Amino acid sequence: MSDATLVQAIETLEEKLAAARTSVAGRFIGQEAVVELTMAAILSGGHALLVGLPGLGKTLLVDTLATVMGLKANRIQFTPDLMPADILGSEVLETAADGTRSFRFLPGPVFCELLMADEINRASPRTQSALLQAMQEREVTIAGVHRKLGPPFHVLATQNPIEQEGTYPLPEAQLDRFLVQVDVPYPTRAAERDILMATTGATQSTAEAIFTPLELMAAQDLVRRMPVGDKVVEAILDLVRACRPGEPEGRDLSETLSWGPGPRAAQALMLTVRARALLRGALAPSLDDVAAMAKPVLEHRMALSFAARARGESLAAVIARTTSRVLRLEAAA
Repeated sequence: MSDATLVQAIETLEEKLAAARTSVAGRFIGQEAVVELTMAAILSGGHALLVGLPGLGKTLLVDTLATVMGLKANRIQFTPDLMPADILGSEVLETAADGTRSFRFLPGPVFCELLMADEINRASPRTQSALLQAMQEREVTIAGVHRKLGPPFHVLATQNPIEQEGTYPLPEAQLDRFLVQVDVPYPTRAAERDILMATTGATQSTAEAIFTPLELMAAQDLVRRMPVGDKVVEAILDLVRACRPGEPEGRDLSETLSWGPGPRAAQALMLTVRARALLRGALAPSLDDVAAMAKPVLEHRMALSFAARARGESLAAVIARTTSRVLRLEAAA
């Protein structure tokens, strides 16, 4: 693809993305940052974990995105008694009219284009792990048979804060499969007023399809073709390595972190800064995009040491300090 063709394709995609954001904002009101992060995850071809208290509209956001992106969506309500077969599907023994018997596969809800895993941390670790292969390899193995998923295939999971009753912390390996963690805060007073006016009347706004699955996959391919400057690449590498207590770049955090992000975090940053650049109408990502995506990409891939927790440290503050230091040095270089 020539430079001129690439620029034209990016500009065309930016118009569709602007229409998609407007359509989503019509139903999910006053949470522009949340919408941007979630759309960046989908454009990057990854999965997103939405964390927030009940009643903040996480389910509504996922349902709206499914409509806007034109994706076939299924929803699973995770509960403590949910079993892996309830997600993946199972084989049943059927008896034909002539008396012969054979197994028939009944696909589970994971066989879709957008899977909403609602309150994912209310299920047991065994059931949560059933999604690992699907999220990473886009396939599942049932009764020894490999069955492909998608494309496209995305998991948008909602999670209640782990302090709430009846929740299980997600395994580290599964957290790493989520491209970004999106924190859903309370709306501002002005936004909450708009929500009241929009949702308690006789009519409510509806979303419309802006993309088709083929158009979404073409957009995801375009994200991977977007050029990234050397300064941005070096900033991503410096930032990820500075958050690893075992690396020379992260020696200052050796007593603060138990572990840091792996190579998958650098890959996630590389993709999401491109997607954010597209969403804000730029032809290439900048250091500002790296700063904006640092916390959503890194926070769920790191853990504070016991001593840091005792001091009252937070991962958000650690990431903010490290990002500021790294990007300041990179900008001066």
